[in-house]
Formats: sequence, structure tokens, C-alpha cells
Amino acid sequence: MQFDRALAPALAPLFVFLWSTGFIGAKLGLPHVEALTFLSLRYAFVVLLLLAAVMAFRAPWPRDWRSVAHIAVAGVLMQAVYLGGVFVAIGQGLSAVLTALVVSLQPILTALLAGFLLGERVTRAQWAGLALGFVGVALVVLHSRTPGLPATWQATAMWPAVLALIGITAGTLYQKRFCPAFDLRSGGVIQFAASLMVTLPLAVTTESMQVDWALELVFALGWLVLMLSLGAISLLNVLIRRGTAVNVTRLFYLTPPTTAVIAWLVFDESLQPLAWLGMAVAALGVWLSRR
Repeated sequence: MQFDRALAPALAPLFVFLWSTGFIGAKLGLPHVEALTFLSLRYAFVVLLLLAAVMAFRAPWPRDWRSVAHIAVAGVLMQAVYLGGVFVAIGQGLSAVLTALVVSLQPILTALLAGFLLGERVTRAQWAGLALGFVGVALVVLHSRTPGLPATWQATAMWPAVLALIGITAGTLYQKRFCPAFDLRSGGVIQFAASLMVTLPLAVTTESMQVDWALELVFALGWLVLMLSLGAISLLNVLIRRGTAVNVTRLFYLTPPTTAVIAWLVFDESLQPLAWLGMAVAALGVWLSRR
């Protein structure tokens, strides 16, 4: 118990960093494989690893089929719909930072729905923090550009990103209400297997399923499987279990600035002085909305 309390302050920063690298991993791997095929490979490897963990540690399974269904629905929304939208958007040319911006609308959307669906009260200070956080995120995106891409948003690539926003918002609220606590190993098998069952048929019918096993793809796939699907998703489940939906989703304001910094280092996506100011404003907004 003392060990858990000691680690608690590190959960949120670690989650933000790992979650932000997902956009980078997608951009790194997508030149070598189509989006839904990439995700299908990712889900398949995660299911195999988690099944091995379940058998090795004899992890408990949900006691009834209703619990299994709730966990599966939350998984499809947070994995198949959210990640599918993100990967397709980036695959169609939307920059990693712009994609992160669209998804970062989640805290405001969650706050609007949390009171009605979960009975969570959002204070004025939280609303002020959420609004300030979005202003900071917008500053980051407006003053960071991807070489070779137009400054204007591409409508065809925006729709999958909007679908991703709906998926992660609905998934967070659904899981908080219907299945906030479950074993991360067996529950992960259910969530990723359900996501694979949705994503793989779409990949087979809409994509060529061809894979160029370049070093970049192998690295990106390994990182996304181990650090994102096993690491970040587990952290997100822990945070949903421990906190309110609004307090969890406010962390998504920090992912575009973090993504921007990583993209600046990895892909040379430029950052202007106002982008750095936006990061500070977004962090202030998250701090104000912490309670």
C-alpha cells in the first residue's frame, strides 16, 4: 500500500509521456503499412502477450458475461474506434500534432457529459482550467508546422480524428460507469481481442494487407505494443479506476504539447516561441482543473 502511494504521483506524468509517443509511433510506422493492418498486428501481439501473462499468473477472469460485454464495449471504443481514427487520420496526411489537438477536445466534451452520465460536478475553477488548457493546446498547434504539409486542415483526414475523439470520450465515460475495475491482464485480453475482431475485417476488406517489415516499422510496432498497449493503456485504466472522468481526461491536454516536443526532436516539426508559451498555458490549465 505504501509502495502504491509512493508511485501514485508518477502515474500521470508517465501516462502523458507514453500516450504522446503513440502519435509518433503511428507516424513512424505508417509509411510501411496501412493503418488498420498496422492496428490489427498490434492488437494480435498484445492479445498473445496478455494471454501468456494470464496463464503465467493465473489472473482472474470476469465472473459473468455481462461484465465481459461491458469490458469489451469499453475496449472497442477506446481501442478500435479511437486508435483506428488516429491511425487513419495520420495515414491520410494529418500531422501528429494536429491529430493530437482534435483528440485533446476530450476533456471539455467529457466535462459536458460527465454530470449527466456520471453525476460528477464540474466546478467553475475546473471549467476555467479546461478552457485555458484548450487555449494552450491551440497555441501549440497553430505555431508548430510539419514540413511538407499544408498549414490548413485537410477535411478528409479530419473526420477520422473526430471519430477518434468520440471514441475515446465515449469509452472513458462508459468504462467509468459500467466497468471501472477489472484485472488488467484478463480485461486487456477481452478489450484487445474485441478490438481485433472489429479492426481485422475492416483491414481485410478495405486495405491490401501488405507489410514492409522495415526497421522503422518493427521498432514502432514493438514500442506501441509494449509501451502503449501494455503500458499506457494499463495506466489509463488505473487512473480511471482511481479518479473522476474529468480529472483523468484533463491529462489529454498535455499530450499535444508533449507530442509537439517529441515530433520536434524526431521529425523536425518546427516549434515557434508561441508554441512554447502554449505549453505553459496548457499546463496551467491542467493545474487549475486538478480538483
